[in-house]
Amino acid sequence: MAQAQSRGHSRAGNVDVDGHPALLENRHPLAMVYGGGGVVGIAYTTGVAAGLASSGIPVAGAPALGTSAGSWTASALALGMSYDDLAELPVPSVPAVRSGVLADIARMVFGESSHPLVSVSAVTVRGRRRHILDGGAYPLADLVAASSAVPGLLPPHRIDGRLYVDGGMWSATSVDAAEDADRVIVVAPLAGRVMGPMGRIAGALLDRELDRWQQRHPEADIHMVRPNREMARIVGVRPLALFDADRARTIYPLAYEQGVRWGEHIQSDTVPARRTAG
Repeated sequence: MAQAQSRGHSRAGNVDVDGHPALLENRHPLAMVYGGGGVVGIAYTTGVAAGLASSGIPVAGAPALGTSAGSWTASALALGMSYDDLAELPVPSVPAVRSGVLADIARMVFGESSHPLVSVSAVTVRGRRRHILDGGAYPLADLVAASSAVPGLLPPHRIDGRLYVDGGMWSATSVDAAEDADRVIVVAPLAGRVMGPMGRIAGALLDRELDRWQQRHPEADIHMVRPNREMARIVGVRPLALFDADRARTIYPLAYEQGVRWGEHIQSDTVPARRTAG
């Protein structure tokens, strides 16, 4: 997707930011970024986050940017929820045509809650521009519906008169829009070994985004956690496998263990800044 010019208040490069004035004024000790990847991506990001938390990384209290599946994780953690609250939600049959199907599912768990620590990426249908939407200004159910509306599979979602589709149409993580922080942890379900060529392309784009973020914040640490070879074998290479609830439930405990390991490494400062593999 071609890059478009930013309008209004911009946080990072060509990024539209709706809100977060208080968060923008202060540097945080930690910021989280959760990427997309269907229901498997929800299981992976919540699993890694739970493992990090069990190792003493305060993920729930950190500002979190979510894309697609990651928007569900960011929202759930901010509200004190876990994977158990998301695992049994219905998975819509795709392609789905009924407007509001994602928002209806999201409201089963989030209701009308909002939260200022959450932001999500979504892409406008008309201008095909990425927006970073503020979870303190809109119901989280609307934000995750907008950020997760995969074109051709799920219908766009309307917020304030604008139709939005999946933020992954711009970037699988939008890490370049992460909050300014001493440490940023990026949890990227679609990177490296997962999904074959798709994962390799997503991983290469993510590397470029990490480079751009690090250039703007040379004093900060940035870490990337991505699926390992065992998880990649479980997911396979078919895109629709990302919507398989059984695969998601299999991925979660493996992701949790990975999060524990990385949390221990980060706490002990044995992981170098800038790049962490799966």
